[in-house]
Amino acid sequence: MNRILKNLVFCALTIVAASSSTFAQEKATSDEKIAYREVVTKRADKIVADLGVIKNGKSTEVRDMIAQQYIDLNAIHDARNAAIKEVKQIYQEDKEESKASIERLEKRADKKLYKLHKKYISKLSRNLSAEQVDMVKDGMTYKVLPITYSGYQQMLPTLTSEQRKQILAYLTEAREHAMDAESSEKKHAWFGKYKGKINNYLSAAGIDMNKASKEWQQRIKEEAAKKENN
Repeated sequence: MNRILKNLVFCALTIVAASSSTFAQEKATSDEKIAYREVVTKRADKIVADLGVIKNGKSTEVRDMIAQQYIDLNAIHDARNAAIKEVKQIYQEDKEESKASIERLEKRADKKLYKLHKKYISKLSRNLSAEQVDMVKDGMTYKVLPITYSGYQQMLPTLTSEQRKQILAYLTEAREHAMDAESSEKKHAWFGKYKGKINNYLSAAGIDMNKASKEWQQRIKEEAAKKENN
């Protein structure tokens, strides 16, 4: 396949991806769209329930913002995945071109996700406090950040303030990526990646992470045993 034809094929695929919102939603049946909206609205309801008082009483508006974000994210992911599937079929005999085209499609999708993310946070910030926005982010990522941050502090009670600050910074960055991921597995994968960075950072500071983890598990067992005996 000559270069001109390859470029034409890729342009056609990126046009499909560019119209991600309509493409992904129009290809689904009406029942599927309704069912998905019900699922994400219930998910958003649970997140809003944890926020407490929302200024101007706009809890319904905030819930709908969160639900719509799930829908918009899903549209971008679906469009990218559909275009990638087409690329793999077209370039079955040209692995290098397939890889290059997929990378371009992923970069385009990432740009869309980045713009959507910024717009979403801006809308939330107009209706919520900074603390509540963080709670929404935690709600969309299974509260992995606070759970993990607490775990590191329990495992390593002698962490310095600088080390705690760096751990929180890594987890916060992971959460920003995880918010836009398309599945639970991929959300957790982002945190896994950054936990690797945290462990490397702490190991470089002279902390034996394997030893610290074993000692922490032992303390947990001992505490559990004490509770059973009381």
